[in-house]
Amino acid sequence: MSEKFKIEPSSRISRLPPYLFARINKMKYDKRVAGVDIIDLGMGNPTDPTPKIVVDKLAEAALDPRNHRYSVHNGIAGLRKEAAKKYKKKYGVDLDPETEVIATIGSKEGFSHMCLALLGPGDTAIVPDPAFPAHVYAVAMAGASVIRVPLGNDQAFLDRIEHMIDGLYPTPKLLILNFPHNPTSMTIDDGKFWERAIDMCRKRGVMIISDFAYGEVCFDGYKAPSFLSAPGAKDLGVEFTTMSKTYNMAGWRVGFCCGNADMIKALGTIKGYYDYGHFAPIQIASVIAMRSCGDFAEEQAKIYAKRRDEVCKGLDRLGWTYDKPRASMFVWAKIKEEHLKGQSTLHFCLRMLDEAEIALAPGRAFGENGEAFVRIALVENEQRLRQAMRNLERALMPRKPKPKREKASVNGR
Repeated sequence: MSEKFKIEPSSRISRLPPYLFARINKMKYDKRVAGVDIIDLGMGNPTDPTPKIVVDKLAEAALDPRNHRYSVHNGIAGLRKEAAKKYKKKYGVDLDPETEVIATIGSKEGFSHMCLALLGPGDTAIVPDPAFPAHVYAVAMAGASVIRVPLGNDQAFLDRIEHMIDGLYPTPKLLILNFPHNPTSMTIDDGKFWERAIDMCRKRGVMIISDFAYGEVCFDGYKAPSFLSAPGAKDLGVEFTTMSKTYNMAGWRVGFCCGNADMIKALGTIKGYYDYGHFAPIQIASVIAMRSCGDFAEEQAKIYAKRRDEVCKGLDRLGWTYDKPRASMFVWAKIKEEHLKGQSTLHFCLRMLDEAEIALAPGRAFGENGEAFVRIALVENEQRLRQAMRNLERALMPRKPKPKREKASVNGR
């Protein structure tokens, strides 16, 4: 018998952080196959439908054989123009759709390829901790190093970053920021934060990527400020947005990168080698979403706000601590110590899959500073969320059985 041929994966595979969701996903799958009704609050995967007008346009465009050919890697002109119009209307930002806007196959693809376009071996990117995992592994896959800084949203946070930049040689090439934040839902109050970040990075020759995926999912009158609305933003950075959450189009995979023309060009070069762009009918339907569904995002945000309130009520009963989110589709909660029982958040979440039939995202999967927290996605309806919180209560705060009453004897004694 011949010796088994050994496959040697690229070194970039070994640079990737451990995928802590794998065990949870496997257990979730096995339980569902066994017929268990798992309430999945682990992934920010919207369950609400895409607007009908958008679906109808997709169907119409898909029947036209002219749309069946290869598209273009940077997105059709109409889609890029509509994205630029939206930025102007919503944030007062002027964008050239030819040089400062590129359509991506979801913001995650665009972000990953942007890291490949900007970074290489010997380069360094600064990423807050905790962070959306792609913000770490996209840098690692590009061959660069990741420096983690404890997350914040104030001057002290920027001071930590400044101290880190000044203490490293060579100077870090890229700063990755994400507000409203995933997983913690942390927000910034106004554009002054962005102005200070831009001033700090300009003086040190550091580029900025803003992940603005949850920029339109805001509650209670809060409006998230766009990085690009700050003076000088386009000089040194770009912003990623997506239609996934805004229009319930997660599976459609439509995103945008807007801002600095040189960075956009670099991303376009990479995409030109890797893909032919989206299926044209998806892009055409996306134009209709931005053009005709202006109120949809606000109405969807109201739905998420009601779901947030249901989850927060349940967390109050459990005695867990959290900051009530002003944006995003998550609640980031610290597990009560007596409920954690000394376990890691990964093992806690596996236990809740087994005992409460709920899937949660372990905070450790987002970085060391996520330990003892869980991320709860607001993707189910209010009734299912109430059930999920009841299931947690049942598993973590079981009611003590009432003492049995002694039966009276026949003579009443």
